[in-house]
Amino acid sequence: MCNLYNVTTNQEAIRGIAKAFDRLGNLQPSLDIYPDQMAPVVRNIDGEREAAWLRWGMPSSQKAILEAATKRADKLRAKGKQFDFNELLKMEPDGGTTNIRNTNSQHWKRWLGVENRCVVPVTRFAEPDPASKAEGGRTPNAWFAGDETEPLMFFAGLWVRDWQCVRKVKEGLITCDLFAFLTTEPNSIVGPIHPKAMPVILKTEDEVEAWLTAPWEEAKVLQRPLPDNELVPLPKMEKTAEEEKEPTLL
Repeated sequence: MCNLYNVTTNQEAIRGIAKAFDRLGNLQPSLDIYPDQMAPVVRNIDGEREAAWLRWGMPSSQKAILEAATKRADKLRAKGKQFDFNELLKMEPDGGTTNIRNTNSQHWKRWLGVENRCVVPVTRFAEPDPASKAEGGRTPNAWFAGDETEPLMFFAGLWVRDWQCVRKVKEGLITCDLFAFLTTEPNSIVGPIHPKAMPVILKTEDEVEAWLTAPWEEAKVLQRPLPDNELVPLPKMEKTAEEEKEPTLL
């Protein structure tokens, strides 16, 4: 599961490939992005295509939230505390789903249309590398990019507008725009590190255009692993300052 990626590029490159209005403001030269953080995303909205800041993590399924609220209720009962389960369910924190695999799920089908599609700029992405973990230490990341120069690519994503939820208890009930990106089976470059999945990556203007405009029956063919010769593992690097203070992942 990809829970960290980096954007090292300029906004002109994003605008040029995605053909979007730029409403990002100033984009940092290099930006590490973790779950539940704000990230630059190109989305279809109100008949336009815009680059804007969205929060990473689509709504989790009602089943997942119900199960979490039920566990919380069981703990409260065990302590003899009174509660309103409906209110507990309404206020159950949902950190969001960062990666989307099963597009046949009823939970995701409602957001597969063009109006809920987006692309996410990325220049390199990380997968945890258990084989490189030192005894007793934190699992290090393996990084991947289009080639050694780390060219601009895009994840194929979905987004939702004005979603009301509780992301963190201290925030309470909020309304925000959310996104996540699709995954697929890994190619032989990512597979040795993460055998379950890799992000769905778009590398050309035509692929970006197809994802943002084509009917789902045509767009869904893009949910496939990137060819092996279009992705490279990057040399192991020192942990960045952002990684050193890495938050707890979902």
